[in-house]
Amino acid sequence: MTAFIETLYRDVTCGAAAAVITLTLSAAFVESTAVAPGTPNEVMHVFALQSPHGQAPHGWFGQPQPAVLVD
Repeated sequence: MTAFIETLYRDVTCGAAAAVITLTLSAAFVESTAVAPGTPNEVMHVFALQSPHGQAPHGWFGQPQPAVLVD
């Protein structure tokens, strides 16, 4: 009986985690597609990190400069 309860507990936990992940991704998709492209928004909810020269800041996504291949 203990193995059955442990398996049931594991399955319920994984199912709950999958449901939370699905709901989070669904809510993000609905929010991102709530307004048609080109429609003016009343309030902008954009947070952008930019350096003074228009390049991506260091330490974030990707490299600030293109990689150089060396033979």
